Amino acid sequence: MSDLIWLSEAQMRRIEPYFPLSHGVPRVDDRRIISGIIFVIRNGLRWRDAPADYGPPKTIYNRFIRWSRLGVFNKIFSALSAQGGKPDQLMIDATHLKAHRTAASLLKKGLFPDVSDAPEAA
Repeated sequence: MSDLIWLSEAQMRRIEPYFPLSHGVPRVDDRRIISGIIFVIRNGLRWRDAPADYGPPKTIYNRFIRWSRLGVFNKIFSALSAQGGKPDQLMIDATHLKAHRTAASLLKKGLFPDVSDAPEAA
């Protein structure tokens, strides 16, 4: 059995309405490329380490970058999570990161905006 991830036809039908329209040249197979993006991200791989079954790594990477900038993935995630209803459980992640001792001086050097200067939310 293969370890590759392939989105089913039903899964593709659920997310296709959020894909941008193709202009000019038809896009490479959406199912193959999206499955490749999921495989790379899920396994923490470099784009160039994507299996050849998903197509050229450059194509997978370019689609990910382009669609990320267009907000396509955010729209898909928002729509799918809204369809799920209210969760039965909520989880809190207690992960924390230690900051280097010099990180405290970044605010003094003006590398981070002052929170008090931020515009108020209406």
